[in-house]
Amino acid sequence: MAKQQKPRRPKAQPPKGFRDYFGAEVTRRKAMLDAIAHVYHLYGFEALESSAVETVEALGKFLPDVDRPNEGVFAWQEDDSDWVALRYDLTAPLARVYAENRQTLPTPYRRYAMGPVWRNEKPGPGRFRQFYQCDADTVGAASVAADAEICAMLSDVLETVGIARGDYVVRINNRKVLNGALEVAGLAGDDKVAARGIVLRAIDKLDRLGADGVRALLGAGRKDDSGDFTDGAGLSDDQADTIMAFMGAGRETGAETLAALRDVVGDSTVGAEGVAELDQIASLLDAQGYGPDRIIIDPSVVRGLGYYTGPVYEAELTFEITDEKGRPRQFGSVAGGGRYDDLVTRFTGQAVPATGVSIGVDRLLAALAAKGRVADDIQGPVVVTVMDRDRMADYQAIVADLRKAGIRAEVYLGNPKNFGNQLKYADKRGSPAAIIQGSDEAARGVVQVKDLVLGAKLAEEASVEEWKENPSQSEVAIADLVPFLRKLLA
Repeated sequence: MAKQQKPRRPKAQPPKGFRDYFGAEVTRRKAMLDAIAHVYHLYGFEALESSAVETVEALGKFLPDVDRPNEGVFAWQEDDSDWVALRYDLTAPLARVYAENRQTLPTPYRRYAMGPVWRNEKPGPGRFRQFYQCDADTVGAASVAADAEICAMLSDVLETVGIARGDYVVRINNRKVLNGALEVAGLAGDDKVAARGIVLRAIDKLDRLGADGVRALLGAGRKDDSGDFTDGAGLSDDQADTIMAFMGAGRETGAETLAALRDVVGDSTVGAEGVAELDQIASLLDAQGYGPDRIIIDPSVVRGLGYYTGPVYEAELTFEITDEKGRPRQFGSVAGGGRYDDLVTRFTGQAVPATGVSIGVDRLLAALAAKGRVADDIQGPVVVTVMDRDRMADYQAIVADLRKAGIRAEVYLGNPKNFGNQLKYADKRGSPAAIIQGSDEAARGVVQVKDLVLGAKLAEEASVEEWKENPSQSEVAIADLVPFLRKLLA
């Protein structure tokens, strides 16, 4: 008789690139998102919750050109018709929503959105396939006043959640200035599309490769440490000088930076327009009190220049942390955005200006943790212990009164036989206090309140004499329980 195989059990672990979030983490994230939402509300933005699933055609970036168009997204086909996918950001869904509802939405339309996004990319340390984003966008406003407002709001958000002034900077650049530099370098026109693409990819690697690495990619090409060779754009020295001058135009003051950029773009109309927009944004921000201690013009901001059509901005945290190898480094970027006037046009065929910012929620939380500005311990509920199974209704009545008073509380619902296990449960929950009521206390209309925080401290530090002088357990009349707990919890 063949031996029966044991049933195969699924592995109790999330898929690769995904993770679970427990109570304290969720609580911290919600508190931060609530603080950000408050700032957005102050600026007049309205909340939008769009579908987590969009058609691949609506997402736009990943059109179905293979049997299963899942490169970069999690996609599947709906009954031999449309391919659909989990959203990979919150901006593409906004373009679809606005195009669909533009007749009824106000113009400009100011919205914010918060939620998870999914990317079918190779996971790595700190890099997950599902993560939270927090976006704010203005659709239908061509004025760069909308861009200036987003930058001011981003500054306010960072300070509201706990990033001190001096620990961050919002940097602003403009794609039009780059277009002007490309024009001066002789890279305008339809016959230069391939070369422009290489140039954009090269300057987007400035942070990783440095100026020398970018310069090599603008020319003949670059060999990396592994020996692999990447073909360059094949620019002449004069052409490469123009691009490098654009990226290196940052100066001590905004006025000096703008003057340097004017020299770079020369007679280019689009370049001059971009410099004028940066000048106007700086003036608008200065009028509101947002000076170079918070927001600066910085041509080295190159991320996303292939996507954005005008101003681009990035929030960088400037304080030092220690990396995995113990080396000091700056924390880096936690938010970015810019003007994307072409996105809605895909749906409407009409030019619709738009600008917005996206905050990396997990990175911002990590930054707050690095600065010690998130609570290490999230306070759990007050736990009402069970001394007598037959008096469960009495214990439920106690927690009901506490909840009505706004005090988080629960009755122990495990096996009450071992009282020590009930206190261990309360400790594991991070409970500040345990309520104890036996039949004797019930007859006298009182409870015993055990201050678990003080009790833990006394157990670690106090002498026997101090323990006797500072009892962590108090007898409290039922009528006085709510004010007693409020004082204890405060």
